[in-house]
Amino acid sequence: MDITEILKQLQNGSLSLTQAESAIKSGVAPDLGYAKPDLLRREAAGAGEVIYCEGKTKEQVLGIMQSLLEQTKSGVLATRAVRETYDYVAQSVPFAQYNETARIITAIPDGAEQNELSGSAVVLTAGTSDIPVAEEAAATLEFLGAAVTRVFDAGVAGIHRLLRHTDALRSCDVLIVAAGMEGALPSVAGGLTAKPVIAVPTSVGYGASFGGITALLAMLNSCASGVTVVNIDNGFGAAYAAFRILRGR
Repeated sequence: MDITEILKQLQNGSLSLTQAESAIKSGVAPDLGYAKPDLLRREAAGAGEVIYCEGKTKEQVLGIMQSLLEQTKSGVLATRAVRETYDYVAQSVPFAQYNETARIITAIPDGAEQNELSGSAVVLTAGTSDIPVAEEAAATLEFLGAAVTRVFDAGVAGIHRLLRHTDALRSCDVLIVAAGMEGALPSVAGGLTAKPVIAVPTSVGYGASFGGITALLAMLNSCASGVTVVNIDNGFGAAYAAFRILRGR
């Protein structure tokens, strides 16, 4: 029973105040022992709780997903999921789908409440090796209701590849840029468009890239004013930041 139904039953007298209080306490965060799924996340943040799969067993992922599906009216997103976890989940949740590049499971039942954002996003990568992080961002944004255009392998080593997409960069409402190596692409993109730019440093690169730290520091020190930077390889975080921008339009 969701909180709206509990309040309706309290209003019509089907539940006493004590019963409603107990139902709310047990319903908003059911205790699975290993997790307490947040059933009010959608009301608080605009989108439901997302399952981060790394460090969780496939049984735990399925248990959390089933709890969210049973007690909310929206779909569920699970990030950093391996194929084995998806195969296990799909046995019990047949409508679940898997994006192997993004390592994302989506489970959207018929009739689920879904966001419909009016704005659009471009997800841009410096190189092909940055695509898994960028695809995590793109797939997350699509789940959250945004229209997404992907522009891959358009880094500064061949700047003409980026310039042919200038119209797309200027016509979108928010831009996510994933880059490793020296992390220069967000600065260039930030100089080509006035739209919000969210930079994602990736761990792509040779030894002195230090697993993405070089790109991270370059993006934090960008000469393009107003570039926002998320953590290394955090495509999901970039997507959620873009979602908040689009939702607030």
